[in-house]
This record gives sequence, structure tokens and C-alpha cells, in this order.
Amino acid sequence: MKFRYTILYVEDVQTSLSFYEAAFGMTTAMIHEAGDYGELDTGSTIIAFSSLKLMTELGKTVGNARQSAPCFEIAFETDNVQVALQRALDAGAELVQDLEVMPWGQTISYVKDVNGFLVEICSPVQTSP
Repeated sequence: MKFRYTILYVEDVQTSLSFYEAAFGMTTAMIHEAGDYGELDTGSTIIAFSSLKLMTELGKTVGNARQSAPCFEIAFETDNVQVALQRALDAGAELVQDLEVMPWGQTISYVKDVNGFLVEICSPVQTSP
């Protein structure tokens, strides 16, 4: 078995795709002609967006992200957290936690995306030689 997709339920798929392109340097891999589903080119595991409208039409009861109490996070790893954080903020991300170097040597920061989803921007975890 292979972990293939993370699908985030959003009000506006195109807005979400555009934000992730601007904030995190990703590219849109596809968007359905109806505009209710789209995917980013993120490597072997895909981040996708599906509209709340489509999920309702498919008989699923879904809701919006709870910004005050997130139940998951998306994490993007980079060698330069400061530059990546600034790019995300310039694209409209909301700062949740500024840069912090953890005791194990990893640099982390957190933002909220345009939908209120929690996104960690982090450096690789330092491992002992």
C-alpha cells in the first residue's frame, strides 16, 4: 500500500491552488473543468483540494477548518525556513509561530493558509553522525 493523497476540503479550489503556488512555490498539476477539484505537483504524495460543494453533492458531511483548534498540520521541509516563511507571509499566510530553533537542531515556524489550515515550515531534522 502507498500513501497517495491528502485532500483538503475548501470553499474555493482555484484560490487554494493559487495560494499554494505563491506561498510555497508549488505548481498546479491539474484542475477539473468544473473547478471543484484540483491537485498540486508535490512529488509522490499529492496535496489536493476538493470544494465543500462537491463533497455535499457526493453525500459527505464536511466542514471548514477550525482555526482555533487545528486537528492536523501540513509540513513542508526546506533548507531555508526564513526565506520560505517570508514567501508564505508575502503570499497572504497568517503567522502562527515565528522561527524557532528546537533543541534537536531543527528550525520550525507555523502559518495558517488561506483556508485556516495549519502549515509547518521546517528544516530537516538533524541526525547524529
